[in-house]
Amino acid sequence: MISKKILVGGLISLVLASNLFAAKVNALKSSIAEETFQMLIVNEVLKKMGHEVISSNDVNYDIAYQTIASNANSDDVYFLASMWDPLHNEKLKALDGDKKLVQYDKFISNCAQGYLIDKKTADKYNIKYYNDLKKPEIAKLFDTNGNGKANLTGCNAGWGCEKVIEHQLDAYGLRDTVEHNQGEYSALLANTIANYKTGKPILYYTWTPYWVSGKLVPGKDVVFLQVTHSANPNTNSTKLSNGADYGFNINDQRIVSNASVKTKHKDIAKLFDIIKIDVNDISGQNMLMANGQNKEKDIQRHAKVWLEKNAAKVDAWVKEAKAAK
Repeated sequence: MISKKILVGGLISLVLASNLFAAKVNALKSSIAEETFQMLIVNEVLKKMGHEVISSNDVNYDIAYQTIASNANSDDVYFLASMWDPLHNEKLKALDGDKKLVQYDKFISNCAQGYLIDKKTADKYNIKYYNDLKKPEIAKLFDTNGNGKANLTGCNAGWGCEKVIEHQLDAYGLRDTVEHNQGEYSALLANTIANYKTGKPILYYTWTPYWVSGKLVPGKDVVFLQVTHSANPNTNSTKLSNGADYGFNINDQRIVSNASVKTKHKDIAKLFDIIKIDVNDISGQNMLMANGQNKEKDIQRHAKVWLEKNAAKVDAWVKEAKAAK
């Protein structure tokens, strides 16, 4: 008969052993509020696998990638759930990314970016290309501060898209006719939408998934502008398979972690490779935020609802990930 002392000792050993396998996971939260939802979903799946997860305060992409790279060989896990491929590839490359960071399989696919104008102005003046803004008479239509230049609602510093916009202002010869307005993107965009509602022409950069395309619907309220030729610092060509060229690649969002996760936490690496969220689910949640459900407790509720609706899928991910340990 097994003694009580041996039995208790064995149970304690099992508990200690299980704790050794449970990783301390540091989820880096991007400074874009609309990217919180997907991070929370990853966090909750990791918790279901038995891991402790700690979320950071908002950090910009550069700080997130530097943090991950500096912990390349750590026993702990550091990850960001919203790396944009190929938009952020140069950021990772600059940090010796192929050795210190790991990109996983597509997490959210088919994320578009580009320049848009209101459809009314596009149709009236037959504006189809971003390059058309080189003409002073066209640029002046989108002038909101009286200096004769088109005011482009642009991209925050540090996001990566701002470098593409700046590069293209030079590549397309638009410096004299287009002014890149930067600051707090959500505030600038709110002003852009207000101008649209009063019938003024608008010009802005945006991406999907993001709530603005639910407020200003492409093809109905606004139109994407194409470019006459590719000129993007992240790639040789931005032309799509159908021949259209919007100046930006279709991006995929990927999870990025410190390199040691691949060898020290194979279950987590497996999860990062197999977990997927449909881009339309992200857009739908972002629209809830735009309609006022934007507090932390709201976003947590959105994530909980998504996890409940996709419970079978989540259970399958957990089972497959655990099997990889």
